[in-house]
Amino acid sequence: MVSLICTLQNHSDDVNWCAFSSSLLATCSGDKTIRVYSTRDFTELPFSPLAGHGYGVHCCSFSPCGQYLASCSTDATTVVWSMVSGEIEAVLEHPGRSPVRVCAFSPDSSWLVSGASDGSLALWDFPSRTLRRNGGVPDTTMVACSFTPCGQLFATGSTYGDLRIWDLSLNQLHAEKYAHDLGVTCCQFSPQIMKNDHVVQFRLASCGQDSLLKIWLVSRISSAGCKMQLMKSLSGQSATVLCCAYSADGQLLVSGSMDKTVAVYEAINGVLLYTLNQHERYVTSCAFSPTAPLIASGSMDKTVKVWRVEDGSSASGPEGKSLPDEAASVAHEAGRKWLGHSRLMVSEWSEDDVSSWLREEGLESLIDTFKANNIDGAELLSLSKDSLSSDLHIESLGLRSKVLKKIEELRIAPLSNGIPDEFLCPITHEIMKDPVIAADGYSYEREAIESWINTKSRSSPMTNLPLQTTLLTPNRTLKMAICRWTSSQ
Repeated sequence: MVSLICTLQNHSDDVNWCAFSSSLLATCSGDKTIRVYSTRDFTELPFSPLAGHGYGVHCCSFSPCGQYLASCSTDATTVVWSMVSGEIEAVLEHPGRSPVRVCAFSPDSSWLVSGASDGSLALWDFPSRTLRRNGGVPDTTMVACSFTPCGQLFATGSTYGDLRIWDLSLNQLHAEKYAHDLGVTCCQFSPQIMKNDHVVQFRLASCGQDSLLKIWLVSRISSAGCKMQLMKSLSGQSATVLCCAYSADGQLLVSGSMDKTVAVYEAINGVLLYTLNQHERYVTSCAFSPTAPLIASGSMDKTVKVWRVEDGSSASGPEGKSLPDEAASVAHEAGRKWLGHSRLMVSEWSEDDVSSWLREEGLESLIDTFKANNIDGAELLSLSKDSLSSDLHIESLGLRSKVLKKIEELRIAPLSNGIPDEFLCPITHEIMKDPVIAADGYSYEREAIESWINTKSRSSPMTNLPLQTTLLTPNRTLKMAICRWTSSQ
């Protein structure tokens, strides 16, 4: 269930973008301002609004630590603000002085990319606030940008309709020239890194003027190239889709459209879960909180609406006005502790183990159906949308979607001796305390991978291929999941 918990009405013009940090929500508007709210009670901070741009503000982005906020504008600048004082830390003038439409931080805050209406890109060294490189694509407008979770690549989208993958030298590794007819409007990488036959892969969501939300599989096939494959094309909205965003655990995907709706999807299978209709005009922006089950959506109706994603286990306040508990998280499933069957791999579960799992997940109504069809652990993992419908005759779309989501969680986080595999360092085989992402896309205990790099050749412990860089990116999402799991034991 998704419930509306508050509506923010402080902007005097269209809301163009909204962004979360761990404790703040920022919104920007054609009224030239950025407004900043505490996610504890959604009161505006004392230094808000931020008024330093001369024209409308198109985009805003928090640094991963939340200490800084970048905003970009038609005035051809990207302004960096301190979230401690609200003061301007830097004004970055875009090369060519073209209106800046989008900006995005790398996951380790080393880089800030800005894209402009002349198709140009600027790659800024964020610690020094200096321009490191510039490039781009002529005769188009850059409107979308997102870094991969490892921070070594980023994607851009333009009004020409193309999606492009770049490295940190602004080398173009791939161009999907007709990704969306009539133009791309937004793109975002899922926070999860995947691996297939030693190839690092990422999911990328994009949306556009063709009224579609698309999910792509991006594969890093070499240091000089990438491959993109269309996985899903979602048509849950009836007009141009203007924005999209993944949840912190990559399990949900939200989009906003010119049909005035906000759509919430189960991200892996692309199942439409909810359609939210409370905006009065086009929905121009959407964002997930990284630490709480919250969605923000901004609109040309000059409002920002904040929604809470309920999983059935948390109580809402009176009249749907409850405020978020920041200890809760959309990603809390990564820390679930299974009960009697916790010491077995899912594929080894008996039919009784499956029944116990269904009961724990609030799916008691399906126990008889699963038993009648002799569903054990191996059968459970093989279930699909079609088999749930045709073989098990589960007619409710919502119920099928919930089952698929829970099964996907089992696939992503298999348990061995009760410990999720992804919590273990591939080098030490112990639970990680300070997980970091290396250039090969894998997560390691910081001390272990640093020792490996210092004592071995610069090659990946997992693939034996050369590491393109020794830069290590903190994996905060994984660390947060490990902490929750550990505290639940």
